Parts: sequence; C-alpha cells; structure tokens
Amino acid sequence: MLSTTQNYESGTTALHAVHHQTSLHSLFCKQPFEHLTAGKALFFESDDAVDVFEILEGTLRIFRIIADGRRVITGFLYPNDIVGISLGGRYLYSAEAVTSVTLRRLSRRRFDAAVTESDHLRPQLFALVSDEMAAAQDQMVLLSSKNAEERLCSFLLATLRRQAASSGNRTTLELPMGRQDIADYLGLTIETVSRTMTKLIGKGAIQIDGVAARNAITICRPVLLAQMAGDEDDRSREPRLTIVRGGRSH
Repeated sequence: MLSTTQNYESGTTALHAVHHQTSLHSLFCKQPFEHLTAGKALFFESDDAVDVFEILEGTLRIFRIIADGRRVITGFLYPNDIVGISLGGRYLYSAEAVTSVTLRRLSRRRFDAAVTESDHLRPQLFALVSDEMAAAQDQMVLLSSKNAEERLCSFLLATLRRQAASSGNRTTLELPMGRQDIADYLGLTIETVSRTMTKLIGKGAIQIDGVAARNAITICRPVLLAQMAGDEDDRSREPRLTIVRGGRSH
C-alpha cells in the first residue's frame, strides 16, 4: 500500500534533480514522496481522476480489462514519466506497480490550474499528450501488422533505445516485467513468448547468460534482431548488449 515520507534521504533527493521552475515536473517538487509496493494498484480504470503523479523510481504497467476478462497492457511507465492525466473526469486505464515505486502526487485541480495559467506549461502538456497518442498508434501498428517474432524483437529493441536515451553508454538493461506482462503487452500468450525467445536463441540473435547476471539475456546480433523486427531503419551496427531480467525467475 502507499505510504508518505516527508523527509526523503538526501542521497535519493540528489538523484532526482529539481527541474526548471516552468516545467511540468516543477509542479511536483514540493510534494511528499510516496511509495507503492510491487503488485499494488495506483488507481483503477473509471476511478475519478482526482490526482496526477510523477514517477521517480520503479516501473508501472498501465492496462485495461476487456469484456472477456482478459488483461491488455497498453504500456509501461518509468522514472520521469507523468501518469494520470485525463481529458475527462475518470481515468481511462488502471495503473499498477511492477516493482517498488517512488512517486509524488498533485491534485488534478492544482495541476490543471497551473497549466491553464502558464504560457510555458500549456505547450508542454500538449507535447506530452501528443507523445502518448503517438505511442498508442505505434502499439496499434505493432499488434495489427507484426507476427510474434517481430513483436518480441521490436519490444527488445524499444527497451534498448529507451535505456540508451536515459543512461548513455550503459550496456545492461533491466526488464522488471515478467513474461506474462510482456505477453499481455504484445497480444500473445506466455507460451508464445517463451517459444519465440527460444527461436531467437536458436538463430543466434540472443543468448541466455547465467554467468554475467541472473536471468541475463545477451543481444549477440543487434542488426539481425532489427531485421527480424522488420525495422528497416534500425539496422545500424550497435555494440553487443546485455538485458538483465529483474524480478522473479521466469
């Protein structure tokens, strides 16, 4: 469950530098830190959209439950993401912690008022909503036009790009989500994800490396992985990369 910590240790505070005073993130800087344990919900689909949240540490999954009871994960959220923005009065999806999460909340009333009054914040909010729409369109293309192998390869490549953008030259990635989460995100069964992973190993694109790290996946041939994903623009020569799968063994 969520707990509030007024005095967060200085080392962690320094890790999350305060953004410029005219950024959306600056709206959260005086809010207390809260903690969400793995598996706990932040909010549910159709709840009143009363708060907006800034993620500082950890990973969230956002999802919807469709008519037949299946869970469809529509995205994963990471540090520096803002979640809970709604153009209506209710949340459009549920948000749940994949790992332990540290975040800050701001009432939607205060968030909306600050954006309305600021010429600097309005375009930032528009850009944020536009990015979310673009991500949704990319996901629709992924699910409608790619087979299981292409979907999984695209997911691995997207994860590599995300971490490269946030951490520079790091060569090790942590996938905090398990195979069931990956399956629900890619519109596959967990058995298909496992079989496809085995195929990628057989083709020499990846290998399981239990020596380098527990449950590590080494990307042996990134260019081949991009070709298998059907991403013609991603065939650049990338260094040998390792993905470390966090959480329980899968």
